Amino acid sequence: MRKIIHIDMDAFYASVEQRDNPELRGRPVAVGGSPSGRGVVMTASYEARKYGVHSAQSSKIAIQRCPNIIFVRPRFEAYKEASERIREVFFAWTDLVEPLSLDEAYLDVTENKPGLRSALLAARRIKDLIRERTELTATAGVSYNKFLAKMASGYKKPNGLNFIPPENGQWFIDELKVSKFHGIGDKTAAKMEKLGLYHGVDLREAGLPFLERHFGKMGRFYFRIANGDDTRAVVPNRPRKSASVEDTFAEDIDDLRLLDSHIDRLSGILMERLGKKELYGRTVTLKVKYADFQIITRSKSFSYPVTDRATVARTAKELLRKTEAGDRMIRLLGVGESNFDEDEGDDAYGEPDAGDQLQLPL
Repeated sequence: MRKIIHIDMDAFYASVEQRDNPELRGRPVAVGGSPSGRGVVMTASYEARKYGVHSAQSSKIAIQRCPNIIFVRPRFEAYKEASERIREVFFAWTDLVEPLSLDEAYLDVTENKPGLRSALLAARRIKDLIRERTELTATAGVSYNKFLAKMASGYKKPNGLNFIPPENGQWFIDELKVSKFHGIGDKTAAKMEKLGLYHGVDLREAGLPFLERHFGKMGRFYFRIANGDDTRAVVPNRPRKSASVEDTFAEDIDDLRLLDSHIDRLSGILMERLGKKELYGRTVTLKVKYADFQIITRSKSFSYPVTDRATVARTAKELLRKTEAGDRMIRLLGVGESNFDEDEGDDAYGEPDAGDQLQLPL
């Protein structure tokens, strides 16, 4: 039986800003967005979250909920530096570290370098070292598989330490609302509830044939998780599946020529970043957010890696013509590449994991 720790930094970007600027401490802070109401909040401090401000929320709504919120421009280099210090702590304990983003990772401490038998004690010491070296707090979830460790870290934030032992694992899952399951998005949770599936026990008792009939191949995953069956290993150095860049405009746009110029610019930024990593994908994806906040994506796959900006830009413009651009106002465009390996169908704008940080660009 494995001993897994899931570490999730507390409001990471906002906490770094509050650490580096004493005037922001104790005040509602949003990283990203703007006082004009344009743009999207990347993450919010806990002082802002009390008012209902959260990541991926428009600045306009954030201001309505918290009129005294302070918007801060993101400083990616500062976040990367803090993340590197945090990972130094992780690797002092185990080489089995699976980063999910700058502020989140799984650790397998079944066998660990200090030789501790208690994963709970290991998690406590890791949290203490992170705070000592970065002045930032983290919440840790400890359990015998990745799913339960992830779910445990979502409780008692910030600066929490939560343990789900094997004897309590199935009870915890049975009582957990499907809307809280990691890996189940809002739309899927709503569909489940319409089918009378409200908690983990409902998924388990519904049976595999029922779940596969209504949810296809994902039904098998839901059934296994509902039964506490998660044998996924902590995998270091996971290959990148996708990369993307996007921009929220100062004003909504319906001019196709102007939208094309933004695609040219975004494609250039994307390919410059991919070029530095010598990493290219076979699928080009366009993301569009309309003025009413509806988001759609369109993709096109090639039989070979797309390595030049011109092809990315031309493809994204073709995909743009398959949307309602020109007839509806657009507030955001994004361009991405995916399928860096042999796996087919990866989307550069797939549904994000349940979490409260947006991933940084590549």
